[in-house]
Amino acid sequence: MRLSLGGVHDEAEVRGHRRTYIGALPGQIMQGIRRAETNDPVFMLDEIDKVGRDFRGDPASALLEALDPEQNFSFRDNYLDVPFDLSKVLFITTANMLDPVADPLRDRMEIIELQGYTEEEKVHIAFQYLIPRQIEENGVNGDQIEFPEETVRFIIRHYTREAGVRSLERTIGTLCRKQARRIAEGKHDKLTVTPELVQQHDMLGGMKIRTEGEIAERTKRSGVAVGLAWTPTGGDILFIEANKMRGKGGFTMTGQLGQVMQESMQAALTWVRSNAKELGIDEGFFADHDIHIHVPAGAIPKDGPSAGVTMATALVSLLTDRRVRPLTAMTGEITLSGNVLPIGGIKEKTLAAKRAGVTDIILPADNRQNVDEDLTPEQLQGLSMHYVKTIQELLDIALPTSRAEAKQDEEVREQVLSTVPVG
Repeated sequence: MRLSLGGVHDEAEVRGHRRTYIGALPGQIMQGIRRAETNDPVFMLDEIDKVGRDFRGDPASALLEALDPEQNFSFRDNYLDVPFDLSKVLFITTANMLDPVADPLRDRMEIIELQGYTEEEKVHIAFQYLIPRQIEENGVNGDQIEFPEETVRFIIRHYTREAGVRSLERTIGTLCRKQARRIAEGKHDKLTVTPELVQQHDMLGGMKIRTEGEIAERTKRSGVAVGLAWTPTGGDILFIEANKMRGKGGFTMTGQLGQVMQESMQAALTWVRSNAKELGIDEGFFADHDIHIHVPAGAIPKDGPSAGVTMATALVSLLTDRRVRPLTAMTGEITLSGNVLPIGGIKEKTLAAKRAGVTDIILPADNRQNVDEDLTPEQLQGLSMHYVKTIQELLDIALPTSRAEAKQDEEVREQVLSTVPVG
């Protein structure tokens, strides 16, 4: 049985109406059990995070008794007005976000988090389900349109950014309708959808999301480091830029940053200043210079402690005039004593880095177990994972230590930029 709780704000929907009222009915739980004709069904409560509340009661509070295995053996529906045993019912609830779910209700649940699809999973889903369904629904057949795997990956990377596959299916449907229109215009030749064809203005147009070569391009100057961020759509790369100017020791932070991220910036600056001598930075530099850290894109809110190591790296890169290695990304929380603490979202961050063309990922040492448990050898193919315990260890990996290494990094950067497709 399934019950959608989206927009439900009447407690009687759960507990039922008292029989003294005209039009009284049992609650949706009892009605569902009656329709199932069994007292031990699997009951799906969909969108529990979208339950409302008003003067008619609080449905979330009414669900407490139904979902609590310690007391739902005597669940009392207002219409039946007799105890009913719900202990044999298997309740499954779904939610997009945990925050709106009331704490007492959340305490009665065993929470299973389902992560977003990886690129490989999206490709398999596209070929097994999405493409055949959209071809059929839009009036074409497999002999009239073809989607190579290269094109599906191109669409996933450059036109959709999501945890699921709904936008991917809509995009595939758009291309199928384009072919249906061509057929209606008398063009009956088979359409092979290539990445170049997708970018034409009469198809999907220019790329919505760019990745290849962006890291190499942005890190051509010192003071720019690449971090990794967790997002509901499955992870993303995060650029952090630092710059300096003559001033009086001011420190500016921009990019619509949350409180935790601002504190990480302050911690990074404090660590750099306290270790200026060891890093080869003039200790008097901070007295007559201002420092500005910016996190693009400025319109997107950002928060969390995991960009701490990236901020410290950007500052050291700026103040020592050493460019960060071209295809390196990092994530981790820092402390004032220079330790690198573990963070979450390792799988999503790692796959986001791989999509963006990163070859070296720097992680806290305590996250090694997460990599071993959550990522397959195929997902780690082409990536070099580095685990560090201190900021100094991270800087030794992220920044060149000699002119020969800097020259080698520049050659790699130019090679990457020369192979980036224009579009």
